[in-house]
Amino acid sequence: MGVTDLSFHRTTASLVTNMLEAMGFEVERIFSPHQDNFEKLKSGQVDMLSSAWLPSSHGIYKADVEEVEPLVELGLHYEPYALWGIPNYVPQEAISEVADLLKPEVVAKMNAQIQGINPGAGITRFSIEMMKEYGLSDAGYEFFTGTEDDCFRAFEDAVAKQEWVVVPLWKPQFLHYRYDIREIKDPKGLLGIVDRAVLLLREDKKKLFTEEQLQTLDSLRFSNDIIAELDYKVCREGKPQDEVTRNWLIEKGLL
Repeated sequence: MGVTDLSFHRTTASLVTNMLEAMGFEVERIFSPHQDNFEKLKSGQVDMLSSAWLPSSHGIYKADVEEVEPLVELGLHYEPYALWGIPNYVPQEAISEVADLLKPEVVAKMNAQIQGINPGAGITRFSIEMMKEYGLSDAGYEFFTGTEDDCFRAFEDAVAKQEWVVVPLWKPQFLHYRYDIREIKDPKGLLGIVDRAVLLLREDKKKLFTEEQLQTLDSLRFSNDIIAELDYKVCREGKPQDEVTRNWLIEKGLL
């Protein structure tokens, strides 16, 4: 199983892995950045991928794979979307939409560094476009790519100091479980749409599964809030990933 190497993708893949192991499969998880993950699916290095965000964030990568091999979509793990957020202590009247970041009084208070994650992520592509289309670079803001930890720590450090800060984020993500993050409106619609997070299986690997097993995988339903909570338990409470997800599946009667 190819797993996009971000914490909430690892959490979702862990849930699926527990289900597959209960079916009797041995699962090897291969962790890669977004685009690399789809390349491995295309070459057959991995049989399935957890999770693809369709159609907005990862649709272009899926289409590239399907030039070689059709893909089967299974389940609806959650309904993700990209967002720009600010801590809720920043007054609503000061900032409610992206253009408000250009107000002189906001520029004076806001941290000018907007820390993102890796270049292949949908939120990164969207954010780079937003910097240009809203004229934020001209106002002195800078967008940086980096690791997910760079992004999350920049936000948490700013909150600890009660600084005004913008975080390019998405749901589900564990910060939402811990912090009150207010989404700012994007009237230009540059942040994409609400996607469907699904398990992708190469058509030529369907034969590994019975129809009943495929139906079980297709029936999996989680949610943004569930993934955020499980993600938080792993990333900030330090609990073992597979144990956290296995306990949840048992609690819900799925295992």
